[in-house]
Amino acid sequence: MKKKFELKPVDLRSTCDPKMFTFKSTAEVDPLDNVIGQERAVQAIEFGLNMKSPGYNMFVTGIEGTGKSTIIRDIVNGHAKNLSSPVDWCMVNNFKDEYRPKPISVPTGKATRFCKKTGDLIDDLKKELPKAFEHESYQQRQSEIQKKYSDQQKNIFKNLEASAAEKNVQINRTKTGYQTVPIVKEKAISPEEYLALPEDTRGKIEENILTVQSEIDATIREINKINQAMNSQIEKLMEEIALFVVKQRIDVLRDAFKECTDILTYLDEVQDDILENVKDFIASSETKASIEGLMFQPPKPSFQRYEVNVLVDQKKLKGAPVIFETNPTYHNVFGQIEKRAYMGTITTDFTMIQAGSLLRANGGYLIMEIESILMNSFVWEALKRALQNKRLFIEDVTSGMGYGTSSLRPEPIPLEVKVILLGSYHLFHLLQNNDSKFNKIFKVRADFDDEVEKNDDTIQKYARFIARSCKEEGLLPLTPKGVAAIVEHGEKYISNKLKLSIRFGPIMGILREADYWARKRNGRLVTDKDVVRAYNEYRFRYNLYEEKMHESYVDDTIMIDVESNVVGQVNALAVFQIGDISFGRPSRITAETYMGKQSVINIEREAKLSGKTHDKGVLILSGYLGRTFAQNYPLGLSISITFEQSYGGIDGDSASSTELYAIISSLSDIPIHQGIAVTGSVNQKGKIQAIGGVNQKIEGYFDVCKAKGLTGKQGVLIPQANVKNLMLKKEVVDSVKKKKFHIYRVSTVEQGIEILTGVTAGIPDPNGDYPEGSVYGKVQEKLKRYLEQSFKLKNQFESENMIIEP
Repeated sequence: MKKKFELKPVDLRSTCDPKMFTFKSTAEVDPLDNVIGQERAVQAIEFGLNMKSPGYNMFVTGIEGTGKSTIIRDIVNGHAKNLSSPVDWCMVNNFKDEYRPKPISVPTGKATRFCKKTGDLIDDLKKELPKAFEHESYQQRQSEIQKKYSDQQKNIFKNLEASAAEKNVQINRTKTGYQTVPIVKEKAISPEEYLALPEDTRGKIEENILTVQSEIDATIREINKINQAMNSQIEKLMEEIALFVVKQRIDVLRDAFKECTDILTYLDEVQDDILENVKDFIASSETKASIEGLMFQPPKPSFQRYEVNVLVDQKKLKGAPVIFETNPTYHNVFGQIEKRAYMGTITTDFTMIQAGSLLRANGGYLIMEIESILMNSFVWEALKRALQNKRLFIEDVTSGMGYGTSSLRPEPIPLEVKVILLGSYHLFHLLQNNDSKFNKIFKVRADFDDEVEKNDDTIQKYARFIARSCKEEGLLPLTPKGVAAIVEHGEKYISNKLKLSIRFGPIMGILREADYWARKRNGRLVTDKDVVRAYNEYRFRYNLYEEKMHESYVDDTIMIDVESNVVGQVNALAVFQIGDISFGRPSRITAETYMGKQSVINIEREAKLSGKTHDKGVLILSGYLGRTFAQNYPLGLSISITFEQSYGGIDGDSASSTELYAIISSLSDIPIHQGIAVTGSVNQKGKIQAIGGVNQKIEGYFDVCKAKGLTGKQGVLIPQANVKNLMLKKEVVDSVKKKKFHIYRVSTVEQGIEILTGVTAGIPDPNGDYPEGSVYGKVQEKLKRYLEQSFKLKNQFESENMIIEP
C-alpha cells in the first residue's frame, strides 16, 4: 500500500552534472556581462529611464540579496554615460535682498573657474581702484572741480562781507556758525559799548544785523548747493574713473561666459554695486576693535558679498550624474544653511549654503532606500513636494518649525532629476494604498524576482556569474565540480528543483567563504568540497540553538515517539527561523474525541498561543468532518486538539492535515505508526495542500530519528505538490536508498490515513456508508454509537422528568 506513494531517491534531490561544463576552471569562462532572469525588472528600469514625462520616477522592489542595488547602479550608470552633463550651480548674493540669495547656473565644469575669476576680479579691483584714484590725472581733475567750486564759494563770501560792511556789520566765522558784530566808527564794539549807544542807534544796528543775518542764511544755502554740486561732480568723476577700471575688467568675464545669461545678469549687478560702493575699495585704513583686551579683525562683509559659492561643479563628470545617497537625512538630501558663532550670536550668509544629493543629482539620477527615507523626519514630504513642483528649496528646517534664529531663504533652483527608490513589497504597498501622491510621482515599478527557471542556459550563466565575481573580488577560480555545488546550493536555497535562486547576496557569501577554505588548505582552485565546507561551517557558526533543541529530543526532555503505534497521536513537523538559519523539528499532536455538541476545541487558541492562520486551519477540519461523516445524520461529538509540550506561539496551517489524521485515528480507534511524521495543510474537500520549509522539516525529523535509531520504518508524509521543492541533503538521500528512511507523497487525506495506519480508508456506497473494517467505516460506527447514545440519554432524561412532575 505504501510503496505506490513512496518517492524514489532520484525524486529527493536535483543534481548538477559537472560534465556539462567544458572548462577546467572558471578562469577560462567569459565573465557575465548581463543580468540573469530579471527581464521584467530590467525592462521596467529601461522604460523608466527613457520616459521624460513628469512623474515617471521609479520604485524598485525585491527581496534582499537579489542584487537590485548593484543591477540598478550598473544599468543607470550605463544609461547616464550616454547623456550630456548638466550645468553647474552657484549661489551668489542678492544685492536687492541679502536674505534671498540667488542660485545661478554655470556652464558644465566652469563653476569653480567662475568662482576663482570673480575672486581675482575683486582682488584686482582692490589694488587698481585705489591706484586709479591716486593717479595724477584724477587728482588734477578733482582739484579743478574743487577749485572751481571753492572760487564760487569765496566770491559769495566776498559779496556777503561787502554787503555787511556797507551796513556797518562785521561777520566772524566760529565753530558753531557765523557771528555778526556791529561796527561804529570803523571799529567793532563790545556788548557793553552797544548797550551804551542811544536807542535809535541801537534800533538801526539791529535792523542792519537782521538784514545781514538773512543774507548769511541765503549764502549758507547757496554754499550748500555748491557743495552738493561739487560732491555730485566728484562722485560722477569717481564713477567715471571706477566704471573705466571696473568695466574693463568685468568685460573680460563677460566674454568668457557670454553664453550664460545668468552670469551676465549677475555681472551687471556686481558692476552696479561696485560703482555704488566704490569707496569701500579705496579705504586706506582698517577698522580695529578690542574686546576684553583681545585684538582681532572682524570680518568684512563688504567684499564677501561679491564671493561666489560653488554648490555643484560637474567638471570631472562624464555624462549625467548618478548619486546613491546611503544616508538620506534632510540636510544630506536637500542641502543645508550652515551657521557660525560670532561675538556671542549665530550668523550665516550665502557662502555657507551647502548642496545636498538632490542638487548634485540634478540633471541625472538619485538612488535612495525608502526605509532610510521614512526613518528621517520631513524628508519624504519634502521629496514629494520637490519632485511634483520641480523646484528645490534649500531651507533651514528648524527655522521653518519656529525654532532657532531667522535664517536665509534662498530662491528655488529648477529641478530635473529622476529619483529611484529601493524598498520592500510591504513599504511599496503601504505607500501605494495610503499616500495619495505616491502613484502620481512614482509611476514605474521595477520588481526583482528571486528565482529563475533552471535550464542549461541559466546554469551556464551561473558559471559566468561566478567567473565575474571571482575576477572582481580576486577569488580563486572554481572547478566544474565547485560550480556544480554552487548551482545545487542555488536550487536548495530556493527549494525548487525546477528553479535557481538569483539571490546572489547569499551565494556571494558562500563563494567568499569557499575561497577562504581553499586558500587555507593552500589550494589553487575552489572545489565542491570547499563549497560544502563553507556551507557547513557557516551553519555551524549559527546553529547552537538548533543543537541545544536537538539535545532535548535525544534525552527525552521533549517526548517524541518514533517507533510505537498510538491512537490519536501524530508527529507533526515545524520550522524554526533564527536569523538566516532555518531548521525543522517534530512536535507531537494529540486529539481526543468524545460525545458532546459539535465543536473543535483548539487548546492553543484557548490559551491564546495560536495565530490566525493556525486557527483557520483548525476550523477547516469541521468542514471536512461534516462533509465526510454528517451527510445523513449530525455529528454529536466534541474534539480536543493540542500541540504537546508547546509553550510558545504557533501559527501556520501546515499541521492541519496532521491534526485531522489524529482526529480520525481517535474516532476509529486505529493506531497511527509514530515513525512517520506528517506535514501538509488540508482544505474542506480533503485535498492536501503545499506547505513551506519541506526540506528543513524532513531533515530535522531525520536527525531526530537518526539520533534515536533508524528502524527502516520511519519517514515523512508530504504533500504531492511539494515534491518539486525537494532538495534534501545527501545523508537523507543515502538513507532512503538504503531503505532506512522513507518519503511519501499524498494528495488526499484518504491516502495519508492509509499510509499512517496501514488500513484502507474506505469508499462510501451510494447510501454514504463506508465498508466495515475500513478506517472511515470504524469512524462511522463510533459516530453512530455517539448518536444512538445521545438519543437514549435524551429519552431517559425526558422519562425521568415526566415521573418527577406531579
